[in-house]
Amino acid sequence: MDLLLRGASLVDGTGAPARPADVAVEGDRITAVRDPGELVPGPGTEVVDLDGLVLAPGFIDVHTHYDAQILWDADLTPSSWHGVTSVVMGNCGFGVAPTLPEHREIIVRTLENVEGMSMEALDAGIDWCFETFPEYLAAIDARRKRLNVGAFLGHTPLRLFVTGGEERPATAEEVETMKGLVREALEAGAIGFSTSRQPAHQGAFGRPVPSRFAETDEVEAIASVMGSLGKGVLQVSIGPGMFIDQFSEIATRHGIPVTWTALVARADKPGAALRAVERGAALPGEVYPQIACRPIVMQIGMADPVPLAEIDEWKEALALPRAERAGLYRDAAWRERAREATLKAWSHRWPKTSVEETGIHHDAVGVPLDRLAGERGTTPFDLMLDLALSDGMATRFRIVLDNDGDDEVGRLLADKRTLLGLSDAGAHATQLCDACYSTHLLGHWVRERGALSLEDAVWRLTGHPHQAFRIAGRGLVREGFHADLVAFDPATVGTTPVERVHDQPGGADRLVVRSTGVEHMWVNGVATRTGGEEIADVAPGRLVRG
Repeated sequence: MDLLLRGASLVDGTGAPARPADVAVEGDRITAVRDPGELVPGPGTEVVDLDGLVLAPGFIDVHTHYDAQILWDADLTPSSWHGVTSVVMGNCGFGVAPTLPEHREIIVRTLENVEGMSMEALDAGIDWCFETFPEYLAAIDARRKRLNVGAFLGHTPLRLFVTGGEERPATAEEVETMKGLVREALEAGAIGFSTSRQPAHQGAFGRPVPSRFAETDEVEAIASVMGSLGKGVLQVSIGPGMFIDQFSEIATRHGIPVTWTALVARADKPGAALRAVERGAALPGEVYPQIACRPIVMQIGMADPVPLAEIDEWKEALALPRAERAGLYRDAAWRERAREATLKAWSHRWPKTSVEETGIHHDAVGVPLDRLAGERGTTPFDLMLDLALSDGMATRFRIVLDNDGDDEVGRLLADKRTLLGLSDAGAHATQLCDACYSTHLLGHWVRERGALSLEDAVWRLTGHPHQAFRIAGRGLVREGFHADLVAFDPATVGTTPVERVHDQPGGADRLVVRSTGVEHMWVNGVATRTGGEEIADVAPGRLVRG
């Protein structure tokens, strides 16, 4: 054996009780899991004593947007700091392939508007060495990477590739072309196909993203390709015409797993999320609603008002270049049109919106905007704009969008019919950082709240995504599985405060969160972290093929 891990409390990802065990690794595989003392190291065996630590499968993050970042960040930070050894990107219908040269700006602007990515970072960091999806997978496969990576084929770049971005239903011929490209992608190793019907997904120049113009029959036709091949996951960001009934029908008709986003707890609709789980569970088919284990909190500046995109008047702002948006906010006529709709749409959010970062409005930090507006004799809408404009658009606001009820979120996490996801790692980098969801789950929900057991939490992070996403050979500590492993201290595992760093291409900034208590990690049998510190210049990650 090459590596012997001993003295840990093994939580193997199946949900079974923790037990003392030693684990042997040879090459990239787990070769033995035995009671303590039964495995004898050879002369060349590296022995790592894990006394007092929990040893678990490496965590699998099924909902990321690293499609662009992987082209410049081989380490896929910050996920790699939080026990994550495998990620799935290309969610919600977005990605960078397939893309023709004439559509590259549209793809970049779509990622900027919908996923809050820096256009400067995208322009500087994307190496357009591909056009088709198989060429993109080949490029990812050839690149050095710290983590294992799988990818969905996104509906938006696919539709742009086939229809040229025309805002209409596809023709029968175009649907057949898309089906052929989906088949080609799946055969090349795509994890599956993702799409979005989400009204808030306003893409390049403030226009609806291409997937929103697809009829349900188009999604159905693409799902039939996965059914005929017997492989692939369908991931949907919900919207008009695509919800629980349709997911059940697609899953049963084509024999494929369907996962949808997002199932969230809302303070103004108590119990609604749990009722949705019950309703879905009563229907046939393998359907997984995705939940987040953190409050859905976003930090935004008025230069990038993405969360307001569902309001028609704000689409005008997103249609403008960033530098011109301040001028729109000063326009009294636009304010008059936008005020009532914004105040109404966000009536439940103003009490949960406050200044978080600012150059000059330090007295406003942390005060709910509705209260602050009342004190100043204005509206939260006007106050938000005035604060931003007077600070040169530098003021950033913290908005609690959903999932802020601990009791209901805890019940959703304890319900095994839901799938843990929604880290959105790689997206909204200047606005939030939920790539730390795994260590937050173990620290907040297991140790502090006791909402679920350690074994169930690890299953949520490993065995459950292994099952739902058909990720072969990963997600369990089992003989023959890949040696993706993490050892952590259950007494200290958790997250550090959010930091803003400027480490993206072109000097773009982002928010990051670091971990505590994650002591060791191995990816395909290679150590990537030891003693709580990252090991530099290692890249054992591989392309995960569907």
